[in-house]
Parts: sequence; structure tokens; C-alpha cells
Amino acid sequence: MQRPTPGRYVRVAAADEPFQAFVPAPLPPDPPVAWSHALRRGFDDALVALGRLDAITAHLPNASLLLYSFVRKEAVLSSQIEGTQSSLADLLLYEVDEDPGVPVEHT
Repeated sequence: MQRPTPGRYVRVAAADEPFQAFVPAPLPPDPPVAWSHALRRGFDDALVALGRLDAITAHLPNASLLLYSFVRKEAVLSSQIEGTQSSLADLLLYEVDEDPGVPVEHT
């Protein structure tokens, strides 16, 4: 079955700077999603994985710290796509006011 496009791009401007914005198609989709056995199985697997993740966070003293590390990792990966040469260690050192890549002498 051929589904229509999930949305369209429109040209807009903000502060006299033009850009394209993606406008998603309205929901629910037409034709509706056909819940095949394989799609339902994937949906159920995703729900089970989310449940496991939720259960694990109950055992963490501070779940925000775990989330923080994933946000920082994503930031490093995004910056590498843009051509910035940085590592997660560099970012974390910068955040604690240390110079990345420079050994610290302890006296």
C-alpha cells in the first residue's frame, strides 16, 4: 500500500531570515494504520522495553543524572555531525572548568 507523504515543507521567515519548516500531515493518517502482526509485535516490544527502563529508574538514587549523560552524549554526536572535533570526555572536562586534553598536575 502506498501511503501519502508524512508532511510537507513550507518556506517561512523569522527575523528576515528565510528557512524551510516541516509541517506534519494531520492525524489520524488516512488510510489508517493497519495493525499487522509484525507491527503489533514491534509495538509490544517497545512497550516492554520502556517498562524495563522505568523499573530500573526506581532503583537509581538520581535518575536525572542518567538522563543527563544521554543528553550530553547526544550533544557530542550532533556536534560531530556538524564537524566539531570533540569527545564526551572533552565536554565533561569543560563543564567542570578543566582544560580538555591537558593533563592536570597534582602537587
